[in-house]
Amino acid sequence: MHKLKINFNFDHFNDFLLNIQSYFKDSDNSIHKARNELKIINYNGADLIVKSFKVPNLLRRIYYTFFRDTKAKKSYEYSLKIKDFTPVPIGYIEFYKNGLLNDSYFVSEKFDYDFTIREPLLQDDFLDKEAVFKAFARFTFDLHENEILHKDYSPGNILIKKQDSEYLFKIVDINRMEFKSLSLKERLKNFNKLWAKDEYLAVMIKEYALLSGNDEKKCIDIAIDYNRKHKDKINMKKRLKGIEVVD
Repeated sequence: MHKLKINFNFDHFNDFLLNIQSYFKDSDNSIHKARNELKIINYNGADLIVKSFKVPNLLRRIYYTFFRDTKAKKSYEYSLKIKDFTPVPIGYIEFYKNGLLNDSYFVSEKFDYDFTIREPLLQDDFLDKEAVFKAFARFTFDLHENEILHKDYSPGNILIKKQDSEYLFKIVDINRMEFKSLSLKERLKNFNKLWAKDEYLAVMIKEYALLSGNDEKKCIDIAIDYNRKHKDKINMKKRLKGIEVVD
């Protein structure tokens, strides 16, 4: 048994979705493997990003079968909802075994990005760093103005492509989202998972404050405070686990 939904523009991918377990197993082009796995798979000349969600334990299989949407479904539906900010969604499929969720997949077009926000945050000699940070602030402001809160707004989930002298941004890993009007503090807190240096964050927030019409110093102080508290929290967890801390 399976549940399948395809973007109406991509009906020709129906057979691919139905046989996605075989395509995924046969592909060795993995680009991320942790709890879930991402692979690039070429189908009829198109490069696709396929995300395979880990088979949950029994309790979670019951939970996701009867009480809550799967991560694959949320990824697809959220992508449609905020389609201007994400790679193009193609569809999702859920497979069931003995009446319970077994595994699920989300498929989107491959976005040919040049780098993520991680590179300018970490590389001291990254070219045009300040322009990237200001463009990122404008992108984030646009998200927030559209009442979009990405709850895992971390460096690897922010893709960037340079087009002439401009920067195009897309967000991924979007199954944890909220859609609501955001307070200033909620907006500024959304930057805290970037693990940015204070001076880099200040560049972003200065631009954000200008766009939002808020006091620049107040916004920078709030954002840096959230940033430092987040770093302290994560570093404390690392120390308790005996992991080396990097500020």
